Amino acid sequence: MKHLFIVNPAAGGKDKSIAVQRAVRAAFEGREEDWELYVTSAPMDAPEKIRREAEKAGHLRVYACGGDGTFNECVCGAALLDNVAVAPYPTGTGNDFCRMFGEEKDLYRDLNALLNGTERPIDLIDCNGRYSANICSVGIDARIGTEVHRYSGLPLIGGTGGYIVSAIVNVFKGINRPMRVQTGEYCHSGDFALLCACNGRFYGGGFNPSPDARPDDGVLDIYVVPGVSLFTLARYIGPYASGKADRYPKHIKHLRGTSLRIDFDEENVINVDGEAIYAKSVEMKLIPGALRLIVPEGMHFFDEAAH
Repeated sequence: MKHLFIVNPAAGGKDKSIAVQRAVRAAFEGREEDWELYVTSAPMDAPEKIRREAEKAGHLRVYACGGDGTFNECVCGAALLDNVAVAPYPTGTGNDFCRMFGEEKDLYRDLNALLNGTERPIDLIDCNGRYSANICSVGIDARIGTEVHRYSGLPLIGGTGGYIVSAIVNVFKGINRPMRVQTGEYCHSGDFALLCACNGRFYGGGFNPSPDARPDDGVLDIYVVPGVSLFTLARYIGPYASGKADRYPKHIKHLRGTSLRIDFDEENVINVDGEAIYAKSVEMKLIPGALRLIVPEGMHFFDEAAH
C-alpha cells in the first residue's frame, strides 16, 4: 500500500507544504509503508496524479492536504476506483466536509488516526461530470460564494468583509433567476432564489441546510427556494443556514431523490463543493458507493444505526 499526500500550496493563503512534510515524516517513524508528498502546481493537477499512481499501486491511500477545494480534486481523481481511498487532512480555510462529523471532525487532523483508519464506501454526486462528496448548489448563494474572492483581498475588507460585499453586490444584481427544475415528480419553471443538493451537511463556510444528511444513505436531500423578495430572503436565510428549513415549507421545499436537473436561460455558476463550474444546464446524479473514504481510528459516525 502506498500513501500519497496531496498538498495545495495555496490553501489557506499560505504554503504549508514544509509543515505537512514534517508532520508526515514524524507520523511514519517506525512504519515501513511507502509514502509520497506531492505539491500541486495547477488547478485539477491532483486528479491526474492520483490516476497515474493508482495504475501503479496495488492499493493507494490519498490525503488531501488543504481545504474543501483540495479534497474535491482528490475525490475527482479517486472516484469509481476500487483501489483508492481518500481522506481530507485539513490545512486550508474551508473544511465544510469535515464539519459533518461534529465533535469527531478533528480526527481528520490526526495523522496517526488517519493512518490507522478503516475505509468505507460513500456516495458521490456527478454534477455535469465533476464529482462532489458534499454539496452542490445554484442560485444566489453560489453567486455570492463565487465572487467573495473578488472583494476579500481589497484593502480594509478581508475575508468576512468580502462575503458581505459580495452579498450586497449580488442582491442588487437580483436575487432570483428563471429556471426549469425537475427532480422526481417535482417539475416547475419560474423564478428561483436557490437550489441545493446535499450529500453532506455543511457548505459556504458553515451553512447547514440538512442536519441529517448522510453521505452513505443512497439519497440526496434537496432544498428548493422559489423566487423571494429581499425581505423574505433576509427572514428565512438564518433558519435555512441553521438546519431549520423544514419549519418553513411554504418558502423552502425539502425534497429527497437521486437526481436533479436544472435548465437556465443563460449560463449560470454552479457550486460544486465550493468550486465553481459554469453551464446553461446542470444535471446532478447520485452515484452510490462511488468513493472509498478513509475513516479515522476512533470515529463512530458511521456506526450509527439510524440510516
